[in-house]
Amino acid sequence: MNEAYRPRRSVLYMPGANERALDKAKGLPADGLILDLEDAVAPDAKADARQRVADAIAGGEYGGRELVGRVNGLDSDWFPDDIRAVAAAGPDAVLVPKVGSVDDVRTIETAVEAAGAPDHTRIWAMLETPSAILNAVAIATASERLTGFVMGTNDLVKELRAVRVPGRAPLLPALSWALLAVRDAGKVILDGVYNDLDDAEGFEAECRQGREMGFDGKTLIHPRQLEPCNRIFAPSEAELAEAKEVIEAWDAAQAAGQGGVVTVNGRMIENLHVDEARRTVAQAEAIASRQAG
Repeated sequence: MNEAYRPRRSVLYMPGANERALDKAKGLPADGLILDLEDAVAPDAKADARQRVADAIAGGEYGGRELVGRVNGLDSDWFPDDIRAVAAAGPDAVLVPKVGSVDDVRTIETAVEAAGAPDHTRIWAMLETPSAILNAVAIATASERLTGFVMGTNDLVKELRAVRVPGRAPLLPALSWALLAVRDAGKVILDGVYNDLDDAEGFEAECRQGREMGFDGKTLIHPRQLEPCNRIFAPSEAELAEAKEVIEAWDAAQAAGQGGVVTVNGRMIENLHVDEARRTVAQAEAIASRQAG
């Protein structure tokens, strides 16, 4: 299911139990917000946080930011109440952790629809277990309502008994396989979080790696990560200028009947390069529109 490009460079987790944080998020330069009922909320605060998140979603005060509610997992006692409250509030998406099979997707879809979620509310799934990675192709195509995926890299490291190292070598096979599955389905996929808030250099390196791999953006745990993430996942001025040059040369060649290949700055340009250039321009325009709004 291919959707029109929407900026998702930075998608920031916000604790659903923290009313001040939810209010602050209305002014943050994040492309998207995940209002979290899972990891960020203590068990005895779940019920209050659920109502607070549902009210925040329904209030419509977050502008053009994509609004996602993360519920507790399918195997938790909180899932039924979470999904009813969050889905009915009408967010852009409901994010469910530890989705590992097609049956999980079908259960979630049934619950979302039973809650009376509006048509625009999509399902997002976290891929954070070995079963999720091994079943990624089937999961990605299990539902038209399932349009977005978030890598749960912390849980993947734990489940694989791997070591957290710069460059994420132990995770690269899983990240690549998830990307292949999601891209084949024509859907959206976000990279996982970076835990060390004091390691700015490491964070930027991981953002660059994620963008180079093909992720649409990155999930974040603190507002201080927004600026570098937004910058790295956006086309640079040089990339945008080159893209426009490619499109202009291609369109001129087609108008002159010069066939299917042109040369720009000594580089052979084919249809696939023009498609990439048009996507770069569309990204830049969508980001500019998002910032203007």
